[in-house]
Amino acid sequence: MDLHLTLDGRRDLSGQIYRRLRTAIHDGLLRPGERLPPARELAVRLQVARNTVGVAYERLAAEGYVESRVGSGTFVRSTGVPAGEAAPPAHPEESGLRPRALWARLSPWAGPDAFGPTATAHDFRAGLPDARLFPYDAWRPLVARELRPSAAGTGGYGDPAGHAGLRAALARHLGVSRAVRARPQDVLVTTGTQQALDLVGRVLLEPGDRVAVEEPGYPPARLAFRSQGAEVTGVPVDEEGLVVDALPPDARAVYVTPAHQFPLGMPMSLRRKTALLRWARRHGAAVIEDDYDSEFRFGGRPVETLHSLDRAGHVVYVGSFSKVMLPSLRVGFLVAPAALRSALRTAKYTTDWHTPVPTQAALARFVDDGLLARHIRRMRHVYAARHETLTRALGGRFAGLVRMVPSSAGLHLTGYTRDGLADPGALAELTGRARASGVAVYSLAEVARSRAARPGLVFGYGSIGERDIEPGLHRLLGPAAARRGA
Repeated sequence: MDLHLTLDGRRDLSGQIYRRLRTAIHDGLLRPGERLPPARELAVRLQVARNTVGVAYERLAAEGYVESRVGSGTFVRSTGVPAGEAAPPAHPEESGLRPRALWARLSPWAGPDAFGPTATAHDFRAGLPDARLFPYDAWRPLVARELRPSAAGTGGYGDPAGHAGLRAALARHLGVSRAVRARPQDVLVTTGTQQALDLVGRVLLEPGDRVAVEEPGYPPARLAFRSQGAEVTGVPVDEEGLVVDALPPDARAVYVTPAHQFPLGMPMSLRRKTALLRWARRHGAAVIEDDYDSEFRFGGRPVETLHSLDRAGHVVYVGSFSKVMLPSLRVGFLVAPAALRSALRTAKYTTDWHTPVPTQAALARFVDDGLLARHIRRMRHVYAARHETLTRALGGRFAGLVRMVPSSAGLHLTGYTRDGLADPGALAELTGRARASGVAVYSLAEVARSRAARPGLVFGYGSIGERDIEPGLHRLLGPAAARRGA
């Protein structure tokens, strides 16, 4: 262990060493079972006599902090904290430093409860793919290959815009799968969708500019824009998607999820899409299109992207691999008009320079070798079966409690609750009791972080097995159905 100790002057050196080590043990920096440096080695490092260190070790041993093992060395024995007492804090809680007031208002959004409970057998959390079905055996060799010296090269910094091979692969993939017209130079690789939104905001928005978002909508998008000093305004949605006529005329940007509105689930109609693009041209505003899980569509014709309809260069198209692969990979992308390309590249460089190059290179090969398309086809069948099972179950015994919002895509379904569960208090009691009993589910208000959201539940089916769906629903809604006499 490379143990760092500082000594003050030349007085009571043995006592100083003893107190520094005791504090490190109290604070948990030195854990039970860890070996302290040999007295001779530590004495040389501190430029003191060996006996000075030895006296400190003997004092620690006498008080039960460490123990000496013949032929092995000196080891931490315990934390030295008497039972029932807490260790002193490693850092003062009070400080003269304070964050901007803005962050105190935003911090609850990213608190521990924002990420939900740990996975359970009945995991209805929205936005999670099934990590158990990820093709690890195909992915692992691609990553290993990029970590070889021959592939890593100098191991230096990469292009802020992204790995050239991945940008080319993404341009081809998006053109084929979503009819997004993009050249490699139009694509910028990001660390997930959240960074893409952050970069767009940095490039387009001045403090005080207005951004319109869907209400209910995706909370992290609002968080990104609000953190940059923008005025965020919620705009209602109906069965056709965003209500364009309700957009504030001074909005500098509009954030939408047109393929699968989050969290309600309906697609934006073609009529609304063309109206939104006309509005953007008329007001000189940007449209940020988040195409977050459109790969999984289970019926009807493919939904056109706003980007494919845009002829005036007002749409910034955003996506990620969090839903089709794994959220933990943290790889996303955006496709932007040429006028924004240089500024976005600079913003990316300013933020974190570049997304990890080995991951990008492995993903480029994953796409080019057809492994991504194969994985999407496989998961589309899996999720379609779960979507059908969930729809059938909710439309059966529980139809009197939940009215589903029609949706044929993505990884979640939303239903408005009725009867006794239309009361917000009863709904909060239901979800709290369900999570305590192992059913991970959230209300519409919790998912959208909106007090104005109608009473409802959001059912994710990405990380729950098909055979676990109905038992989970019975555990969740069974008591309410029984009281209702269903």
